[in-house]
Amino acid sequence: MPSRHISPRSFDEILSELGDDPAIPDPHGIRKTERPKTTSEDNQKAQRGHFNIESLKDSCAFIQVKKLGSFLVVGGLLLGGIILLFLAYESMNSNSQVLVEESRKQISELRKEFSLLRNEIQNDQDELYEAIELIEVSIHSLKENRVVQRAIAKPQPLSYESELRRWRYLGTAQMGLAQQAFFQTGKNNMALEKGALTLGDWRLTQITNESVTLTHPQGKTITLKPFKAE
Repeated sequence: MPSRHISPRSFDEILSELGDDPAIPDPHGIRKTERPKTTSEDNQKAQRGHFNIESLKDSCAFIQVKKLGSFLVVGGLLLGGIILLFLAYESMNSNSQVLVEESRKQISELRKEFSLLRNEIQNDQDELYEAIELIEVSIHSLKENRVVQRAIAKPQPLSYESELRRWRYLGTAQMGLAQQAFFQTGKNNMALEKGALTLGDWRLTQITNESVTLTHPQGKTITLKPFKAE
C-alpha cells in the first residue's frame, strides 16, 4: 500500500472528527465531549469557502486590472513622452531652419554692404589719384611758368640800351646818295647815315619819316619815333 503524506493540520482535523479514544483513561475529566456538528455549520463552512473562493477570484481580477491600469498608465506616459520629444524635435528643427534662413539673409546683406563699401573706397581712391595727378601737373606747370616769367621779367639789358632809348629822333634828310637821320642825344645833336654805328654794337638799320630802327647783333631792336616839340 503506497505511503500518504498528511499535513499536521489535516491530521488534527481527522483526530477532532474521530473524537477521543475511550481506551485511554481520563480520571480528571479533562476531555470534553464535542457536540456533533450540525448540517447548518457545514453549510456555513461551505458558504464561507465559496465566499473565500469568490473573494480570491475578485482579488485576483482586481490585481490584474490594477496591473493592466498601471501598464496602460506607463504606456500612456511613454507615448506622451515620445510625442513631446517629437514635437520638441520638430520645433527645434523649424527654429534651426528659421535661424539658417535669417543667417543667410544677414550674410547676403553684409555682402551687398561690403561690395558697396568696396566700390566707394575704389571711387575715392580713383578721385584721390586724379587729384594727386592734377596737383603734380599744377606744381610742374607753376615751376615752368615761374622759370619762364623770371626769364621774361628779368632780361639782361644790353650795353647802351637805356642811353639810346633816351635819344630823340628829330627827322631825316637826303644828302646826295646818302640818307641821314638827326638825333638829340641829350648832350648834343648828331647826324647819322643809314648803316652807321651809334653806341657800342648798335647800328642804325632803317630810316623813315615815321621812325628809325636801331639793331643789336644779338637780335634786339630799338624803335624811335620823331620828337614833336610842344
